[in-house]
Order: sequence, then structure tokens, then C-alpha cells
Amino acid sequence: MHEEPIDPFNGDPADPAAGLHDPGDDAPLDPLTDVERQDVLEDLADLEIYQALLAPIGVRGLVIECEDCREPHYFDWDLLRGNLRHLLSSGRPRVHEPAYDPDPDHYVTWEYARGYADGVHDTLSEGTDGEPGADEAPADR
Repeated sequence: MHEEPIDPFNGDPADPAAGLHDPGDDAPLDPLTDVERQDVLEDLADLEIYQALLAPIGVRGLVIECEDCREPHYFDWDLLRGNLRHLLSSGRPRVHEPAYDPDPDHYVTWEYARGYADGVHDTLSEGTDGEPGADEAPADR
């Protein structure tokens, strides 16, 4: 099983991108700083939580506003996870293109997912803050 999509033109002499040169290939690769690496690891952990909470209610992934092209990019859970793992291993993000005709109703932003997870956490924590009735005044008991 591959972590990333297989290149359909791999080894094909008629590869339409064969003549293109990626100038980034020549540039020395700066590894992620410890802080950047920790941020990506935290994003991966958050992604697992978001998927566990949101996939059962029909959310297919996250939408991210691209800083480069100023367009929303729709990522399903596995693709986003693969992109983050690639960033960890290579130190550089993958080249991206907007998804073809995604249904925006099936994607949420990182902020929405974070708020949803926080809301679920807060709801579950309310019953474990102390003994039942601990926050009631003595006259209320």
C-alpha cells in the first residue's frame, strides 16, 4: 500500500512532464526546525481526532485557503495525512492543485474542526469535573 498517489506516467517516455525541470530539486533542502516539526506532528494528531469525530457525520475532509493561489483546496482525510507525512519526511510541501469539482458541503475548515472537537471535549468533561451536584449551592440540594 502506498502512502501517496502513484504517478501514472512513472517510467513512461511519453510523460508530458518529463521535460519540465523543478528548480526546487537543485536547491538545498532545509530540514524542518524542531518547532515546525512539532507543529506538523500536532496537526497529524489533531487530524486523527477530527476524522474520528467528523467522518461519521459525513465530513470527507478539510478545506484550506491556499495562500499561493487564493483558492480553497479540498483535501480528504487520507490525502491530507499523506501530505503532512510527506512534509515531515522531505521538509517540503507537495505541489498541489485544486480538487476537481468537490462538494464544499462535505468539507470543513481546520478552525471548524478544532471548534467541534473542543465542543465535544467540553461536553464530555462537564460530567467529570467533580462529584454530582458539586457546583450546586447547599440550599439547592
